[in-house]
Amino acid sequence: MSATTKIKTDVVILFAGDSGDGIQLTGSQFTATSAMYGNDISTFPNFPAEIRAPQGTTAGVSGFQVHFGSVEVFTAGDTCDVLVVMNAAALKANLNQLKPGGIIIANIDGFDAKNLKLAKFPTDVNPLRDGSLAKYDVHEIDVTKITRTALSASGLGTKEMDRSKNMFVLGYIYWMYNRSLDNTIDFLKLKFKKRPDLVEANINVLKAGYNYGDTIETPMNRFEVKPAPVAKGVYRSITGNQAAALALVAAAQKSGLTLFYGTYPITPASDILHELSKHKNFDIKTFQAEDEIAAITSAIGASFGGSLGVTASSGPGIALKGEAIGLALMLELPLVILNVQRGGPSTGLPTKTEQADLLQALYGRNGESPVPVIAAYSPSDCFDTTFEACRLALEFMTPVFFLSDGYIANGSEPWKFPKAKELPDLTVSFAKNILKEGEKFLPYKRNAKLAREWAIPGTKGLEHRVGGIEKENETGNISYDPHNHEFMVKTRQAKVDNIADYIPLQTIDNGNAKGKLLILGWGSTYGSIKTAVKSAIADGYDVSHAHVKYLNPLPKNLGDILKSFDKILIPEINNGQLIKVIRDKYLIDAKGLNKIQGMPFTSAEINEKIIEMLSEN
Repeated sequence: MSATTKIKTDVVILFAGDSGDGIQLTGSQFTATSAMYGNDISTFPNFPAEIRAPQGTTAGVSGFQVHFGSVEVFTAGDTCDVLVVMNAAALKANLNQLKPGGIIIANIDGFDAKNLKLAKFPTDVNPLRDGSLAKYDVHEIDVTKITRTALSASGLGTKEMDRSKNMFVLGYIYWMYNRSLDNTIDFLKLKFKKRPDLVEANINVLKAGYNYGDTIETPMNRFEVKPAPVAKGVYRSITGNQAAALALVAAAQKSGLTLFYGTYPITPASDILHELSKHKNFDIKTFQAEDEIAAITSAIGASFGGSLGVTASSGPGIALKGEAIGLALMLELPLVILNVQRGGPSTGLPTKTEQADLLQALYGRNGESPVPVIAAYSPSDCFDTTFEACRLALEFMTPVFFLSDGYIANGSEPWKFPKAKELPDLTVSFAKNILKEGEKFLPYKRNAKLAREWAIPGTKGLEHRVGGIEKENETGNISYDPHNHEFMVKTRQAKVDNIADYIPLQTIDNGNAKGKLLILGWGSTYGSIKTAVKSAIADGYDVSHAHVKYLNPLPKNLGDILKSFDKILIPEINNGQLIKVIRDKYLIDAKGLNKIQGMPFTSAEINEKIIEMLSEN
């Protein structure tokens, strides 16, 4: 029976199953293929927190949501059009994400008595049989059985056969959305190049899934999502962590410095190390330390020696690095600190997203310890923002915080990547011995930006003292003088404050420059806010959106923008952190919208708050 093809402007698919079902691989392959097709894309991988979560349980469900369209896409989608579930637990955990009338593709083998019990369905209830899914378009496929049949002559064991069932699902989805298999076939040949039998097996199952769609007798629609109109250029699909890593490589090349990356593995920052380790041909040195303190102090040592020192972690690791960040600030050496935020406190929700480390980045150290802080707003923006963090660190001789979070670090989108010649120059000038006879080197003598010179150890005549004890102005000698201490504290603060003269002014992302309501966001809330504001403006509401990248110092004109609106709303994936800074600095009665569930905002949640605030007297 031939299928009818329907044209769709955008589609959201949620793949879900056990963490061993290859869900992330399935989602990332569909994403890559759709990106090559020319769709705009946003993704949201959602991992279980346990390394080996109990199979068949809702706690062990792994999900990958992809939103692709022929129009601009800013989020992974509030709800999904298609829910692919490999077992009963995946259905139970994600059914509330499916639109009424949406499509469910269910692997029948995952709904046997054992799986139903593990998912904690009542013993006499099978959701595929009890009529509870009547408002959805349900397609039951015995994925496991068909996969084993397709591989019956492969010589593989049952466990190895079953590992290929995600390729059947992928092939079937490719058929549904008129996608070519070629990109995934090339991927499989590369991934399993040392196991030709696995290459053949996975390709066979991929084709079996596609052919199943062609031959099934049950009526099933096919869909067409045309390429999105985008600016000309060369694009690739990129995650936030990949973008941050590539920005570090680019910054090292543009500055002419060796990049030293000292880190300790932690979710969700570890992929930055994995990506950087692939680029050692660019004079990249990666060091996996024994702990967080060793990771950052090794990076500080590298900066002292004239390299671009970088370290990364998430909230718990940043807490351990706190004293060393103060040391780098006291030494006034360039250091880039990447914080890929996750749910906290303590171990918290290690695989879930949160924006709860802003106050930690701003204030989470002993003493007066001002550090510039900037935040990326999307996966591709992680490149620009990380590169900018490197610029600020090198130009102002200071540690700099870069903030992202699990949502944009693991999420992906198309990226029109720049050519090297299009990137700003980061040329570094080290201190030289131009002292006249009898003159002494003054390591804390400052330029117009209040940055001291970068003197490399071993340079004759430029010997100087380093350490964490307070420095005497200019000489760098140890000083306990109270007036000198106050002067140095004020000077270090002034250096950070003056960065506001060297960063862009704040702009309005969407809407008018003044009006009734401004949505002020930062970080990964960008896509949800933008989608909600565009929708509200289209419905006639007087609302605008500004998104802050530079969080310390804040842009010089931000206060004027805020005072141009009657009401301010600040959505954050925390219990209210930027709002404290805004209220303190500008004495504005901003209102907060907070979500602390390990999940990003939906655009509907923000849209609802917009309507509520504009309906108030």
